[in-house]
Amino acid sequence: MKKAAIFCFTMLVCTSALFAQMTVEDYIAAYKSLAIEEMKESGIPASITLAQGILETENGNSILVKKSNNHFGIKCKSTWTGPSVSHDDDAPGECFRVYNSAADSYRDHSNFLRGSARYASLFKLSPNDYKGWAYGLKKAGYATNPKYPDILIRNIEKYNLQQYDTNIDGSPVIDVAKQEELNSEPEEEIIKPVKYTEMNMKENLASIKAGKTLFNGLKAIFVPAGTSLLAIASEYGIALSDLLDFNDLQKDGLLHDEQWIFLQRKNKEGNRDHYITAGNESLYWISQVNAIQLASLMKFNNLPGTAVLKPGSRVWLRGGHMAAPTPVKAKDKISYHQVKQKEGLYAIARQYNVSVQQLKAWNNLITDDLQIGQELIISK
Repeated sequence: MKKAAIFCFTMLVCTSALFAQMTVEDYIAAYKSLAIEEMKESGIPASITLAQGILETENGNSILVKKSNNHFGIKCKSTWTGPSVSHDDDAPGECFRVYNSAADSYRDHSNFLRGSARYASLFKLSPNDYKGWAYGLKKAGYATNPKYPDILIRNIEKYNLQQYDTNIDGSPVIDVAKQEELNSEPEEEIIKPVKYTEMNMKENLASIKAGKTLFNGLKAIFVPAGTSLLAIASEYGIALSDLLDFNDLQKDGLLHDEQWIFLQRKNKEGNRDHYITAGNESLYWISQVNAIQLASLMKFNNLPGTAVLKPGSRVWLRGGHMAAPTPVKAKDKISYHQVKQKEGLYAIARQYNVSVQQLKAWNNLITDDLQIGQELIISK
């Protein structure tokens, strides 16, 4: 009888622990550091992020957050290519994003707001104007509940969440100068990527699994502006840190321009001696279109990674030169052609009135196989 009583008591304690609910204070303690970190990176007040998380997850207890790590109720939308889960919300069985961790959810929340024109006006508010953010989110269509901003503001003030928006002296963690820096566009016009035919990420995945390479002999995908790096990493089963490393990126977020993203480490040298810039091109952009590690280009050309080169500059793609890029003389100019979808050597040769043999010789081609986006020398 005594053993039975002990067993029942033990089961009661375990069951209570299993179904223990997080309090609002528990949620704040667990995730305030993530909210502050995201505020410093994106400019979104930590108080707003926490208040949204508290509301959307029911203090971390909702069914959705437990099965998806989705702290902000962000639905799949057309741009999401990562894992998803069905959940009843405004309608039955709606599609919601799934994340590997709470940190990934918080980062995607920042990317989601930063990457949408609907929320652009919010980033012009004072860094600690949580009321403006609350009403602005509702006005921009983040939530359908008419009382959404009032609920956010009530939670912020009840739990003193605004304290995480300011330093000890009361000044905003994100000052006005930092906010302007986050919202500003680069002053210098840098060459934009060539408009390739847009590819669907899942179609690319099928090609990669079939053993086909997509750019300069490496596994890569071409994605439109606004694509989330976290979504790419999730789709292709690559650690986000590795994806950033492969593409010489310091932090994740949304891509500002359409571009190639490599799914494996880039080469240390190019497939030819040099590259001629067509416009103002950053060294990073040159490293991407030539599938070369940025560190190699920096070394070959004795330049910093932030360098921007003028039109007509020669950039060394192989070692042994150790000189800064120089403008190309008229007689040294080489013309290039970028391979488009369904183009073959014969069609390109006819277009430029040269022979297939010449194209092969100038480009050191062994076979007739070409890749979309590949640059070919078409005259010397």
